[in-house]
Amino acid sequence: MTNVTAPQGYLALVLHAHLPFVRHPENAYHLEELWLFEAITDTYIPIVDVMNGWVRDGVPFALTMSVTPTLSSMLADPLLQARYIDHLDRSVALAHQEVRSNRARPEVARLASWYKERFEWTRHQFVHTYRRDLLGALTNLVPHGLELMASAATHGFLPLMEPVSGAARAQISAGVQHHVATFGHRPQGFWLPECAYHPEHDRHLVAEGIGYTITDTHGVAHAVPRPRYAVYAPVYSGHGLAVFARDPESSKQVWSADEGYPGDFEYREFYRDAGHDLPWEELAPFLPWGVRADTGLKYYRITGKGVHKELYDPERARERARVHAANFHFNREHQVRHLRAHMDRPPIVTAPYDAELFGHWWYEGPEFIDHLMRRLADDRRVVAATTPRAYLAEYPINQVVQLSHSTWGYKGYSEVWLNESNDWIYRHLHHAAERMTELARSAQDRATDDLIRRALNQAARELFLAQSSDWAFIMKSGTVVEYAIRRTHRHLHNFMRLDREITAGQIDEPNLRVLESRHNLLPQLDYRIFLETAVVTPPPTPSLAR
Repeated sequence: MTNVTAPQGYLALVLHAHLPFVRHPENAYHLEELWLFEAITDTYIPIVDVMNGWVRDGVPFALTMSVTPTLSSMLADPLLQARYIDHLDRSVALAHQEVRSNRARPEVARLASWYKERFEWTRHQFVHTYRRDLLGALTNLVPHGLELMASAATHGFLPLMEPVSGAARAQISAGVQHHVATFGHRPQGFWLPECAYHPEHDRHLVAEGIGYTITDTHGVAHAVPRPRYAVYAPVYSGHGLAVFARDPESSKQVWSADEGYPGDFEYREFYRDAGHDLPWEELAPFLPWGVRADTGLKYYRITGKGVHKELYDPERARERARVHAANFHFNREHQVRHLRAHMDRPPIVTAPYDAELFGHWWYEGPEFIDHLMRRLADDRRVVAATTPRAYLAEYPINQVVQLSHSTWGYKGYSEVWLNESNDWIYRHLHHAAERMTELARSAQDRATDDLIRRALNQAARELFLAQSSDWAFIMKSGTVVEYAIRRTHRHLHNFMRLDREITAGQIDEPNLRVLESRHNLLPQLDYRIFLETAVVTPPPTPSLAR
């Protein structure tokens, strides 16, 4: 039955917050930890600030967000929290130096002063407003309209784990358990890493109590039978998992390098940073890694496609974010009106993005989200914000289909994560996953020994870390390839050493203690997830009459 009070359609904005585990306590400073610090400064705090602004102003909102276990483990880590504050202090000091150094260039000095105030505000928010607890800040937003999704333990690329029975299931199970331990509730949604859907994995998700997931467009569009409403209504898999698909129109407006909003010439230029422009002697005190790196002081706007760049104007950029939010809303209204004329229910436009796009890559992105949600709240007659869970509660009867394997990577399948640059890793990952299952089975009688149990749990952590999809992605993208290869080797080496020690019953406790300290994610992890076998009988699922 159609709800007569409902808007003509809905927009489900979904943000996927993820970073690989880049905690390095063995070094006083480690360059890759900068990935986390930049994301906290540019994305996570601004987005939490925006949501708290909606709560403060009484703006009804609906936003869906996944926070991966690797990211949440880092956000909760006292060492990384302390290092982040040190990073902010260096940023403030560098900006202050830039204000003094550019007295003869008042336009640059004003920008440096603006950045200094931004860094100081960020520090205040992190330390005093959120008390270093961004996960708690997110949890507090759930009653107001935020829906949190779970994700896999270390963002493993699940389809390429399929040759080893139970490997993907362990990633899923550990991810759900971590979500419950972190946020205090069982998740209804699960973000598949890289939006990588494999037809065999929906039964594992259903076994964990998951109600829905999200795929790329073709995962649903290529389903059999053909979905009656294309990607504008969820479908059910054979095991009763609801699946929403990415809308290509809204995706293109944000992601497209040629047509997307982030390429507007007024926006801040991501690739031009003072850390690569200033003389090294001026930078050295603020870059303890000993090499050039981004500082967050980006003085230029995109300007054009050439090398010439003009100074960034924050006010003009903010105005463009407002205009683009209005345009995005306008386009969704026209899209929804057209779709509604051909459907027996309000369509849902599912718009998933990497959270780090908003703020880190597209500096003005959080302001775009702010303006967009406020517009959606002001006028709900045509399109309103919703979450996948809320839509399913209102419209539970949907078509049952057989979905297609798919990802949101280049060309839509697995080529990014399986190619000549990274194919060598999989025989080792598969062997390690097989060994982990064998270890879990063979060690059951000895696992009452606390040392053996700790070693088994750490072996599972090392395997999960080696399975992270980020390493294969980096090898393909050609950015910090040596780091990705080193991380893969290191975790596999650690796993194999623990394998030998567990098998021999001779655990090197000092080495184990070091590994537990360095790779301390998933604190509640229990190796016995590799013993579980999930046999799921497909539940009766309502379907559309065809």
